[in-house]
Amino acid sequence: MRITDAELVKGCLAGDHGAWETIVRQYHQRIYNLAYRFTGRFDEAEDLTQEVFLKVYRTLTSFRPESGALVTWMVRVGRNHIIDHYRKFKTERTTTDSLEVEYEKAEENPARYVSPAQALEQRELSERVHRALLRVSEDLREAVILRDLEEFTYEEIADMLKVPVGTVKSRINRGRAELAKLLRKENRELR
Repeated sequence: MRITDAELVKGCLAGDHGAWETIVRQYHQRIYNLAYRFTGRFDEAEDLTQEVFLKVYRTLTSFRPESGALVTWMVRVGRNHIIDHYRKFKTERTTTDSLEVEYEKAEENPARYVSPAQALEQRELSERVHRALLRVSEDLREAVILRDLEEFTYEEIADMLKVPVGTVKSRINRGRAELAKLLRKENRELR
């Protein structure tokens, strides 16, 4: 039988370390992915993930199960912390390997399914998309990441960002268009 989010939070608040460990195990990768996609740096994403979990732990009393899923609340807390950090320490970002590529390597050996040339091509494409995504304006990038990479619904994103669903859809469409424009420009420059 699966423990509900409300039961996990109740256990954490009662001092059950096992409940906290379960939350961390269940949501660590999701928070890390979010941090990495916003920063583009593995080391910074790791630090931010730890900071987000500390913030989640300190503010766990504010979680209300009737307001939505724990993951939605945690992503909102994480997103707010990451945005605050991003604004505070905005610097030139260096491009690193795409998390999706690294995750795929950890999950399965892609060499079993694709040739080395195909693997290299996929990796290069992933890196180009990630570099372009880092150049998309912050509001648009945030909406695209939450929808296309984190796969949240429009309603969940609207709730996280505290904007109407129509604004979310608009930001996603504009973000995708800006991303496509950047990729087309890069393609022309590569030729």
